[in-house]
Amino acid sequence: MKKDLLLVASVFFLMSVTAITGVHAFEEKAKTVTISKYEGDVTGDGINETIQLKGVPYQGNDKYLKEIYIDISTEDDKKYTMPLDSGSKASLKLVDLNKDGVKDLFANVLTGGRGGEGITLNYLYTLKDFIRKDLTVPEPLEIESMYEDGYKAKITIGLTGKTYLFDLKDRKKYYKKLGFYYKGKLNEPMELTVNSFNSLKPVKLTTGEFILKGIQRITGIANADNIAYVESTWKYGDGKWNFSTANVQTKKES
Repeated sequence: MKKDLLLVASVFFLMSVTAITGVHAFEEKAKTVTISKYEGDVTGDGINETIQLKGVPYQGNDKYLKEIYIDISTEDDKKYTMPLDSGSKASLKLVDLNKDGVKDLFANVLTGGRGGEGITLNYLYTLKDFIRKDLTVPEPLEIESMYEDGYKAKITIGLTGKTYLFDLKDRKKYYKKLGFYYKGKLNEPMELTVNSFNSLKPVKLTTGEFILKGIQRITGIANADNIAYVESTWKYGDGKWNFSTANVQTKKES
């Protein structure tokens, strides 16, 4: 009788261990997801590498990736990894931005926000001659901002010195209710919120070369209080990003 009980217990234990091991293996396998995959020459040797953008979701929340990285495999099985920051979405493009004849790796990570209004973190790497190098990306424009009397606001872009005025009378009732204005006068000085890039992407010119175009959102007393979108363009040259143009709009381009 004791031998029978011992045998049953042993079988049950082995089944439990097998089941747990199987579940653990499934979790390990499911832990990493491939966001996108490309075949392209990013080293300049004339042979395509396999480039994958991968992510690791938070446990129980597959809408947010706690780890994001670029994984590159060469024909001779060499591996290169480029870690990125965590975020809700990520994208990768292979494009020659530094004009050396070899495609670079340009990645975006969306950190939050809805309807494309979140902040993006941006990365640019080259693997030319199998040497990894961070080419960096442009810094967002420095912009001074301020509410004005009469339900108005203004911004001044540091690199151009240009000032732009905005009529916010359509928000008069809202601002007045919150106590920011009294009889059209500001109760105290108030700045707008100048956000970092909520978009930064490569754009191909008619000449065939690529530039970067960034969009920064200017908001008022709340994140949904959109006032303006500042678009800037940047060209790579002499080992750095050089500012080209700035354009201000009250509505986001579709």
